Amino acid sequence: MLALVAAVGYGVSDFVGGVASRRVAALRVVIVSYPVSVAIVLAIAPLFGGSFDPAALAWGFASGIAGGLAVWWFYLALAEGPMSVVSPLTAVLVAGIPVLIGLFMGERPGPLALAGIALALVAVVLVSRESSDDALADQTDGHRPRFTRRVAILTAGSGVAFAFTFVFLHEIGEGAGLWPLAASRISATAVVWGVALATAQFVAPRGATLRLAVYIAVLDVIGNAAMMFAFQGSMLSLVSVLGSLYPAATVLLAMLALDERVASMQKVGMAVALGAVGLIAVS
Repeated sequence: MLALVAAVGYGVSDFVGGVASRRVAALRVVIVSYPVSVAIVLAIAPLFGGSFDPAALAWGFASGIAGGLAVWWFYLALAEGPMSVVSPLTAVLVAGIPVLIGLFMGERPGPLALAGIALALVAVVLVSRESSDDALADQTDGHRPRFTRRVAILTAGSGVAFAFTFVFLHEIGEGAGLWPLAASRISATAVVWGVALATAQFVAPRGATLRLAVYIAVLDVIGNAAMMFAFQGSMLSLVSVLGSLYPAATVLLAMLALDERVASMQKVGMAVALGAVGLIAVS
């Protein structure tokens, strides 16, 4: 349940971030949402107790660095390459790498859980596919993004970095409360602020976009906190693949709130995702 809460939090956050990014550059949104998430975590962390475990804080710090780099590289890949290739490739790396690492570490999910994992990997790819309307828009505006070597490297880098964000969160032991998450948000803020300063994009959004950045921060805290606590009670291979179903929530919101047309394969992917969750739940 916590992993699914995390998936919903991530998915809604991506939806709100997508709306905000239609108004200003995505990096300008993140330079506000990340530090606000730091403030939120520091404000509520005392309510959850926990000790200042150096190892847990270090893993949290590492997850934030990986997440910050992943966001940066992912946005660059989307800006230069075709979303229909970048998004599903990134998604399958995010879902698949933690599963492989978990199995390598000795995790042995049951047969139903393994079937659910396989279905979830398929679902992640399907719901991450670009709609035909988006593809047509790329062609009609005179610009057809190409999957160049640079885009391939950025895509692989973002997928691996996102995946290791999950792996590092999994290594955080019980008893540390939310303090490792505070370390994670601090290091992620340092990464995106450094990138924004280096690329002359350190300009905060205003008005409605600023409010959206605050909403993203709240969702970011919910998603990452739920994921961190979910990892403490289950296998990396199971929790990570459930958390990776977040594109389904983004696509569903786009259908309901923005009346966007969704590709048939994306609808199939959402149905497959439900089947995957059911198999993992009963295993």
